[in-house]
Amino acid sequence: MRQDELNTVVWFTGNHILNVSLCTFIFAQLLKVAIELLQYRKIDFRRLLGAGGMPSAHTATVAALATSVAKVYGVSSAGFAISAIFAFIVMYDASNVRRAVGEQAKILNYMMEHWNETTPEVFSRQLKELLGHTPLQVFAGAALGLAIGLIM
Repeated sequence: MRQDELNTVVWFTGNHILNVSLCTFIFAQLLKVAIELLQYRKIDFRRLLGAGGMPSAHTATVAALATSVAKVYGVSSAGFAISAIFAFIVMYDASNVRRAVGEQAKILNYMMEHWNETTPEVFSRQLKELLGHTPLQVFAGAALGLAIGLIM
C-alpha cells in the first residue's frame, strides 16, 4: 500500500473522496433526526431519507466533496474547479429553487384545506412542504461538509 493510501479512508467504496462525501451525507441525515428529537421531543425516522431541514445534507455532501478534492488534488486542479462549481449550483438550488417550491406547497396545502366539500379526490393529499432550505440551513450544511472534508 502506498503512503498516500495509508493517509486516506479507502474502506467502503475504495475511493476516499466518495467515502468522505457519503459519510457526510449520512452524518447530516442523522443530525436531522437528532435535531428533530431535541426540538420537538419526538423521533422522526422519515428525516433520514427526507429532503429539507437542518442541516442541508445536499450542501454538506457537495462541500465535503469539494473540500476532499481540494485536499487530494489541490485547489488549482480541474477536479476542484468542477466540484466547486457543482457545489455552488447545489447550494443555490437548495436555498432558492427548492425553497420556493416548498413555499408554493404551503399555499396549495392551505387552499386544499379550505376547499369546499366538492373537492375532487385528486386534491385530497398533502403536498410536501419541506423541500428547500433557509440560508442558515445551507450555511450549516456547507460548514459541516467543509469540517468533515478537512478532518477525514
